[in-house]
Order: sequence, then structure tokens, then C-alpha cells
Amino acid sequence: MSFFTSAKPFVVAGPCSAETREQVLETAEQLSQLNIQLFRAGVWKPRTRPGSFEGNGIEALEWMQEAKHKYKIPVTVEVAEPAHIELALKHEIDVLWIGARTTVNPFQVQHLADALQGVNIPIMVKNPVNADVDLWQGAIERFEQAGAKEVAAIHRGFSGYSAAAGYRNQPNWPIPIELKRRRPELPIICDPSHITGSRSRIAEVAQKAMDMHFDGLMIETHPRPDEAWSDAAQQITPAKLKEILANLIVREEFTQDMSSQIQLEYLRQLMDTLDAEIIDLLAKRMELSEQMGEVKKLCNMTAYQPVRWREIVETRSERAQSHLLTKEFIVELYEKIHHESIRRQLTILEGIDKKINK
Repeated sequence: MSFFTSAKPFVVAGPCSAETREQVLETAEQLSQLNIQLFRAGVWKPRTRPGSFEGNGIEALEWMQEAKHKYKIPVTVEVAEPAHIELALKHEIDVLWIGARTTVNPFQVQHLADALQGVNIPIMVKNPVNADVDLWQGAIERFEQAGAKEVAAIHRGFSGYSAAAGYRNQPNWPIPIELKRRRPELPIICDPSHITGSRSRIAEVAQKAMDMHFDGLMIETHPRPDEAWSDAAQQITPAKLKEILANLIVREEFTQDMSSQIQLEYLRQLMDTLDAEIIDLLAKRMELSEQMGEVKKLCNMTAYQPVRWREIVETRSERAQSHLLTKEFIVELYEKIHHESIRRQLTILEGIDKKINK
């Protein structure tokens, strides 16, 4: 069993920032009574704009070290520079986490990995700010190649131009799901605080993470959230955290109920049959797209025709909604189908152009 799967869920909690000694110790004392696995606090805060509170640095590390020994609780801080690692190790920090702004930069990640050569300490790697599963996986692999034996991924959502659908950072669930597909043994921890940006939705996203087989949660917790020096809106009290954890439904990947397992296997066989039919139909649709490409080539027509695409979106959406499928789902699906159809038609059109140029 890995360090990050020693409990289900593996809970990381604590304030966004280590503001004062009193605040750190008060929070650690209350959280130590909830049997959480790891106490977190930001010591160096990479802020978007200058002038914001950027952490208390070495002084805060001393508070974390004191909390660790006084309340017998492992502690973790974010590191962004090799110097941070050196100071964190000196102050007996148990786990290091890599922030989203750092993960996005492979050069900086490699500097940190080099600084950790030969150091046996668990590492948590937040997803990069942009939705790039390869970049996330690459950062994890850099630490593994440096010798890290215990590595976990943290899903904190992805930045966008504006907060859509009520999220501070879009969860974009297919990204962590794809990472789990590639690395099924890798523990993944969800950070509902940064995904939602609002304490009112933390319980909702925490439950969704459990429903999707995540291994743990990182939830920002503060004795007086409204007074927090950073990210006040997304922090909750230790009492609220206790309530959320008490009401959390932790589901299992498998069942010992043979009747249910037989029913699932039957439904999966039906689904496999339908998937095969879907693939066969898509192949036939692409054959038609190529035939259309030949006609367009002869008539000197464009591959992409906006009027036709709008017609597809409208008619397919109406049919989908009659079957209780959302318009958003069907449009996203047909965008991919349409993109592949256009790609094939362009190949035909460009093939003629290349022959003419010769």
C-alpha cells in the first residue's frame, strides 16, 4: 500500500496560507482531531499579480515544523525552487507538492527533480494550469526518474479566460480520467477548493471525485475563512470539513455481490456490441465523407460549408434531445466527427492541388 492510499479517502487539509503562528497551530490542533492524513499550508505563495500576500517563507516553515511535532501530524508545503526544497527538508516537512504554475514549465520541474535526486520524500504534482495530460504526466515522470518512490497527482482544475459553469477552474474530468487510464497505479487526489473557488460547492465536487474513484481530497481549511489572507471564498472551517467527510459516500471499484456482478457483465456485453456497431457506422460515415470530397473536388467547392454544419448541429441536437441527450454532449461529439470528416475531404482536395503544382 502506498503512502497516498493508506486511507480512503486520503485527506489533505489546512489553510491556503500559513498566516501567523497562532493560526497555523489552531488549525492543526482542530484538524488533528479529524484524523486527516496530511496538514497543508502555503508557505511561498505564487500570486498572479504583485502586491498580494506571497507567504511568510522560512518563518512559516518553523510554524509547520512546530505543528507537526505538537499535534503528531504529517505536514506538506508547496515548493517552486530548489532553495525551497532545501529549506523544507531542513524543517522536517514530510511531503512536498508542486503547484500548477510550476508543473506547466518542464525546465523548472526538472530543476526541482534534480534537487531531489537521492531524497526519499513523497511528492504531489498538481495538474498544469492548461488542460494538457502529457505535460502533467511528464512532470510526474521527471520526479520518478529522479528516484521518487511515492508520487501522487492532484487534480485542481484548469484555467480558462472566465469562470464558466460556476467553477473557478474548469474540472475537465476527462483529463484526470485519461491520466488514470495511462497510470492506473497512480494515486489521484482531487482539490475541490481550487476547482470551485467557492466553499458552497466543495461537498458536491468532493463527492463527485469519490464517485469517479479518486483516491483522496485536498481541501483548504481555516478557523475563520472570511478573515483569510488569500482565497477566503474557497476555504471552510474544520467543523465544516468534519461534516463533509462524515457525509461522504466512499464507493468501491468492485463488488462481491455475484448477482450484481453478473448483471453488470451482461450490460457490458450489450454495450460492447453497440460500440462495435457505432464504430462500423462511423467508418461508413467517413466513406461517405470521402465520396463527398471527390464531388467537391470536381465542383471546386470548399471542404467546410458553414450552412451545412449549422444544419447538422440543429437537426442532430433536436434528435438527441428527444432521446434525453443534452445538446452540449451531442454538439461536442459531432464536432469531433465533423473535424475528421473535413480532414479527410481536405486530404482529397489538397491531393489535387499537389498534382496541379507538379
